[in-house]
Amino acid sequence: MLNDKTIFVTGGTGSFGKAFTKYVLTHFKPRKIIIYSRDEFKQFMMQNDFKKEFPEDFSRLRFFIGDVRDKERLIRAMEGVDYVVHAAALKQVPACEYNPDEAIKTNIHGAMNVIDASIAAGVKKVVALSTDKAVNPINLYGGTKLVSDKLFIAANAYAGSKDINFSIVRYGNVAGSRGSVIPFFKDIIEKGETRLPITDYRMTRFWISLEQGVELVIKALKEATGGETFISKIPSFKITDLAEAMLPGCEKPEVGIREGEKLHEIMVTVEDAMTTYEYEKHFIVYPQMKWNDRQSIAPGGKKVPDGFSYSSGNNTEWLSVEDIKGLLKTV
Repeated sequence: MLNDKTIFVTGGTGSFGKAFTKYVLTHFKPRKIIIYSRDEFKQFMMQNDFKKEFPEDFSRLRFFIGDVRDKERLIRAMEGVDYVVHAAALKQVPACEYNPDEAIKTNIHGAMNVIDASIAAGVKKVVALSTDKAVNPINLYGGTKLVSDKLFIAANAYAGSKDINFSIVRYGNVAGSRGSVIPFFKDIIEKGETRLPITDYRMTRFWISLEQGVELVIKALKEATGGETFISKIPSFKITDLAEAMLPGCEKPEVGIREGEKLHEIMVTVEDAMTTYEYEKHFIVYPQMKWNDRQSIAPGGKKVPDGFSYSSGNNTEWLSVEDIKGLLKTV
């Protein structure tokens, strides 16, 4: 599907962008992958890494300096692009709270710029990365990502008769990613501490690996017809069990939930259930509006019942302490 295609990745030097690029170079033969980001040092480091890891395919990579806040630069950079994966965002919750205007410029205005540029450049498919924090948001980061999601869904109507579709992929914190609990606990353990602080004993999270996140984006690029939100079916774990897996027998003092933090990661709300279908390994939340004849329900799905919701707290699949120990070896 991605063979001989040109793929444009915003925020391409981040954890997702690097994992996505590795996956595509390993499984496909793209014409080009354009890494678009604003940090020249991260681009320099990524170039060095990929020259060593993919010497035969490195010529397929292009590195463009640019910001999603700059629509004109996006339009020029997207010339000849087939698919866009939008991963750029300001994601750190406290930073967004303290710098709200900056979060809005990147996460909302930047999203609209990606939409406008994709339409202007004749792109065929756009997949935007979302987050559980966009569902019933309680912090500014989540609020900006909710607006971003709505913009990408509505872009299917905004595009008019253009041959392009926009879809969304939603997941929570990737296991071991920056800002997640695993590296936080690891740092404490490496300092020789015997106590791992738990914000709330009831807290749960989903477990998703970077590769699973990438595979969901590939699925969206392959199957989306416009307006869908793709959500993986993945296991949950208790934060207390994670602490036990990382430091068996440790003390686990409860220190109180942080500002802007939720007890559980929510992916599908009761309100979403009206247009949500369940598949073997994922859910799809379909748009409530129909804009063109290309939109359709993917075969093999089953409509979820009224009142259904999907969160890390009401999941049917759970990781045990032993399961977590095994998975930690892969992080």
